Amino acid sequence: MKLVVCGKGGSGKSTIAALLAKQYARTGRRVLVVDTDESNASLHRLLGIGVPKDLLGFFGGKKGMMEAFREARENDVPKPLDCAWAIDNIPEEFISKKDGIQLVAIGKIHQAGEGCACPMGVLAKQFLSGLILSENDIVIIDTEAGIEHFGRGIDKVCNSILMVIDPSYESIHLAERVASMAEQIDVPHYYILNKTDTMTARALRDRIHDNKRIIGEINQDQSILVAGLSGQELSSLYPEIESVAEVLGTKSGSS
Repeated sequence: MKLVVCGKGGSGKSTIAALLAKQYARTGRRVLVVDTDESNASLHRLLGIGVPKDLLGFFGGKKGMMEAFREARENDVPKPLDCAWAIDNIPEEFISKKDGIQLVAIGKIHQAGEGCACPMGVLAKQFLSGLILSENDIVIIDTEAGIEHFGRGIDKVCNSILMVIDPSYESIHLAERVASMAEQIDVPHYYILNKTDTMTARALRDRIHDNKRIIGEINQDQSILVAGLSGQELSSLYPEIESVAEVLGTKSGSS
């Protein structure tokens, strides 16, 4: 299964991605987390994993990768990563590992004026398109805020989309756009409510169109907030995440 985790900024995408990764790893799955957010600096901490080198560096950075794509186009030869890759084929220096979870970061913005993130988007789609999984593998893709990942074509090469919705008007509005785009590319999409209490959860369910797609709910949890503030590793023991992982696995045909 290749699962996209998306949502508005601050909704808790990285938190949910990390909790799902830990839950699947606990059940014996081999989990690859792919960080496609060029500004995310906390995902590895939530997972308790070291920082991997940007996969973009495998091609000599932005300039080197785009030149390789240009040469491939002009000479009618395969593009970088235009082939089948398995998790075991990822070069060791570009992947971090711990307790059945592996982390790959496509690329980050490291300095002012270095240019746009377009090469990272191209590489993310190319990498995920060619990634061949074994029966026990699960890939969780943590995306940048909003819906740019749809424009990059990342969602189209995946099996399911999980949108994280927090108690905000922006999340409700974004859910409508995510639903529309997911239907356009014919990829199943689901929702998980995050940072809720009884009142806000009820309000979200009343306002979200097709709320039957809500497959889980994480109440406001002080331990998660403290872990996020201090950059600590998250616990993996959340019954709500366990049920969400099971539903996603069943709906995607991976269990």
